[in-house]
Amino acid sequence: MFEKEIEEYENIRQEYQQKIADRMGSMQWMEYNEILFSAHSCAIEGNSFTVDDTRILREKGMAMIPVGRSLLECTEMADHFRAFDYMVSHLDSMFDETLLKEVNRLATEHTLGYRVPGAVAGAYTTEDMAAGDTVFGDHETLIARVPKLMDSTQRALDAGQHPMMVAAKWHGYYEYLHPFRDGNGRTGRLLSNFILLRAGHPLLIVRLEDRSEYISSLKLIRTEGTDEFLVTFFFKTAINRMKGELAQKRKNTLPTMFF
Repeated sequence: MFEKEIEEYENIRQEYQQKIADRMGSMQWMEYNEILFSAHSCAIEGNSFTVDDTRILREKGMAMIPVGRSLLECTEMADHFRAFDYMVSHLDSMFDETLLKEVNRLATEHTLGYRVPGAVAGAYTTEDMAAGDTVFGDHETLIARVPKLMDSTQRALDAGQHPMMVAAKWHGYYEYLHPFRDGNGRTGRLLSNFILLRAGHPLLIVRLEDRSEYISSLKLIRTEGTDEFLVTFFFKTAINRMKGELAQKRKNTLPTMFF
């Protein structure tokens, strides 16, 4: 199952690595990915920052708040940068609860107190959760399953399972557990990319325009008891991103007539 998706993904990944990733310096490559990923990941949760807004904040810091954006949105984005930078600099870490909690702490550190007074960034929720039209299960029961999820994921990586498959399956079950008071989506997407980056794969960027399909794929894990749709979504999203950027590079390499 998914042999066709894996084959297509690996074929396009080789071309993408040679023609785009390897042609940029490592610093520029990671900065490009951080800005694009942060903008879309936070936008999925309601942040109004555009990619250009995100780039300005990354380059200028909090001294240059984009016009029309709130201080809360700026702070949320700055926290996401810190979580991303931590993730990238700790790719040799074990995939365990320590990593999970630290990434969530960094991603929510300066906004959680505003949204949920008294809540502690990086600590599991102490009450049952709901999001959108979804009521999650008993929080104590779900949180108790987190260590097994992290351990089984690490074992899957050690066994050489395809990184995209592991990232998708981990992400689906993690969002099902929803263990933190806030930042579960951002944390989940960050650690899915931890899995991919550690394996030398490009980042998976779920774009805002694909939010409905993404959320529907996650919901099907609860309603249908299968992560097949989410795994398919991950492969499709990754392939479409690489194809789109390769097409953009070809177009921008063609000669342009100015006169």
